[in-house]
Amino acid sequence: MRTASSPCPTCQCADQSLCPARPIKEYAMTKTILITGAGTGIGKDTAKRLLARGHTVYVTTYSESEVSALQLELGSSARVFKLDITKAEDRSKIASLELDVLINNAAQNLSGSLADVKIDRVRRLFEVNLFSSLELTQIAIRSMIARGGGTVIFMSSIVGRIPEPFVMPYSMTKFAISAAAAGLREEMKALGKGIHVSVVEPGPYNTGFNQQLLNSQFEAIEEEGSIFSQAQIEARRKASHRRLQFLEVGSTDTIVRKIVSAAEARKPRLRYVAPWTFAVLVRLLRIAGI
Repeated sequence: MRTASSPCPTCQCADQSLCPARPIKEYAMTKTILITGAGTGIGKDTAKRLLARGHTVYVTTYSESEVSALQLELGSSARVFKLDITKAEDRSKIASLELDVLINNAAQNLSGSLADVKIDRVRRLFEVNLFSSLELTQIAIRSMIARGGGTVIFMSSIVGRIPEPFVMPYSMTKFAISAAAAGLREEMKALGKGIHVSVVEPGPYNTGFNQQLLNSQFEAIEEEGSIFSQAQIEARRKASHRRLQFLEVGSTDTIVRKIVSAAEARKPRLRYVAPWTFAVLVRLLRIAGI
């Protein structure tokens, strides 16, 4: 009998229990999983991995125009539909899906100095990144309770643990997501209905999202009539681009594995962080009391 710790005979990866080439049915029962904001990046890569492992996956995207292309790319086993989490009529679609796992991945980006950025834009960002995900979660939890349990996964960010200057509008929403997940997890324990809550905190992966976040940082500074001088803005731009190029991880595999682990676990952990360098950094900061 093969064990989870032995090399995978299919592709020789070290951990056959998370091998993308092998179906989950060899290790545990399949699940019905919904991922929001899965049209690109980590969300789409996670959907591909979960589909390859035999799960029933509802893959949702913000725009109706993306549905056909995404369905074609993912294949007939994927159940792709439009889900704008800010719209009540779209959120209501999930009530009848009998979900085992909800992955709250949908998010928008906004950066810039808190001394400059228009607060209406920050308020809108919280509506998308926090409040709409919580409203969707409330629907999912009620359905999960009726079915005897389930898992809710919130996608936060490493900047939801470590404040990032000039990225604070986005960073604040992710701090709120991480806090909400931790608090909701304890509430669900007290409820005793088998609902598990986890938060995944990715470091910088090269999906295009971080570059968009970086670009919006300087667009906001320049558009809003910044208190910062042009020389300060340009120096910040160059330093930020160098830092991102140094830190970004090319493949999303390490973070996708964390999400899959959380989705498939009978009792998932509270936090999952990747890549490992950032996981170590978070642990050191916690030890230091930061």
